[in-house]
Amino acid sequence: MRLPMPRRPRLRRPRLPRTRTGQRRLVQAVMAGCVLALLPATWMYVVAGDRLRTTADVPRTEVAVVFGAGLWEGEPSPYLAHRLDAAAKLYREDRIEVVLVTGDNSREDYDEPDAMRAYLTRHGVPDGRIVSDYAGFDTWDSCVRAKKIFGVDRAVLISQGFHIRRAVALCRAAGVTSYGVGVDARHDATWYYGGVREIVAAGKAALDAAFRPDPRFLGPQEPGVERALKAAG
Repeated sequence: MRLPMPRRPRLRRPRLPRTRTGQRRLVQAVMAGCVLALLPATWMYVVAGDRLRTTADVPRTEVAVVFGAGLWEGEPSPYLAHRLDAAAKLYREDRIEVVLVTGDNSREDYDEPDAMRAYLTRHGVPDGRIVSDYAGFDTWDSCVRAKKIFGVDRAVLISQGFHIRRAVALCRAAGVTSYGVGVDARHDATWYYGGVREIVAAGKAALDAAFRPDPRFLGPQEPGVERALKAAG
């Protein structure tokens, strides 16, 4: 005996309001949702608006912070390499003294900070002027740890243009006064993805700035930046 096939549930299409009043309220609700969605991005633009510079005009600052951006077969991705190139340029021009590289080292086979350190040393930055943060799992964590763990009060932040405003805004919320250098990058699929991703990331950034959660891993204070600055002096 064959059992009858179960019927698939019929999905009901959402009904649009038929009255003008209902349609007007729907439009108003959609517009309000769009405004709320754009508020975090607007906040980032306002906070970081006058803090963006280039490698040619950024003020001299003791510490630069370079944020991780992925590895390709153990080497910095092209996007990360551009960030590191900017840091090396600032060091060679005596615009910075120490580079804090912050990235993901959550597993043994993935180590952004050490790859970043090796790249910088190959491009003229002495190993003793590089400090590694192995728990920079996202931008907020990196900014908080720069302040609380490494004692950084002022810094030049280096990232791509689509990310640098968020970095400046979050570091300000974490207590780090900063200028942001947005390095050039090819407008490829990754670049467009990063720009779209920032719209979503802006919401998380606003929540981080408002509620200031602890990083995923905080740990004890580390004197690496202070030692490197003393050695530089």
